[in-house]
Amino acid sequence: MINNIPQIKHTGSGNFFLMAGPCAIESEEMALRIADQIVNITERLAIPLIFKGSYRKANRSRLDSFTGIGDEKALKILSRVSREFAVPTVTDIHESHEAAMAAEYVDVLQIPAFLCRQTDLLIAAAKTGKTINVKKGQFLSASAMRFAVDKVQDSGNPNVILTDRGNTFGYQDMIVDFRGIPEMRSFGVPVVMDCTHSLQQPNQASGVTGGKPALIETIAKAAIAVGSDGLFIETHPDPANAKSDGANMLHLDNLEDLLIKLIRIRQAIA
Repeated sequence: MINNIPQIKHTGSGNFFLMAGPCAIESEEMALRIADQIVNITERLAIPLIFKGSYRKANRSRLDSFTGIGDEKALKILSRVSREFAVPTVTDIHESHEAAMAAEYVDVLQIPAFLCRQTDLLIAAAKTGKTINVKKGQFLSASAMRFAVDKVQDSGNPNVILTDRGNTFGYQDMIVDFRGIPEMRSFGVPVVMDCTHSLQQPNQASGVTGGKPALIETIAKAAIAVGSDGLFIETHPDPANAKSDGANMLHLDNLEDLLIKLIRIRQAIA
């Protein structure tokens, strides 16, 4: 069901697909640098890639948190990544009026987890004709995501992806119920595991979200083992100094070794 995404490659390889890139578009130089490395890795490993980057971060704990470099500027950078590296791109949208704007620049529109029940937003995204990646709310069961799929498909767009990012566990932690992956796959849509946001530690007293990046490999391995169609991994060459979500991102230098291990697991269960 990802075959209709423009410029998607290696769909016949038997591998999982990958949504990867920085949390936010920080600069053109940084986006191109990250894209270059991810594209080279996924080409060598024959992994279908969708490059990820948020043009704006609307959901921040603190008013002084980084939100973006400007909507149009960041979207143009995503468009340049797509042109220069011949890969599809994905970004998240937050309000209904953003759907048509973002659709002019990217190939996949993502609905943030906190907004996955927003009917008007899902309909507006569906109406663009783009593939829609809906993140499962931290507050929802996997079975409840059937209604998000219905909202998009009943609006005339059959192209839906669901992404699990864990469930709220107490006030400052997330937990992943891997039963949700086969549950959501039963809806007839591709299912992705978000291996980085599922390790967030939100609601810290500092107002800056924490994370457990050392467990990214654990989450990714388990997801592939239970049949996840794709993985979502935010990655950066210097997570400690990333402007958004650095605490739970994978260091870019560790991406290739991780993907090689995951390919072996995929082959073992095929």
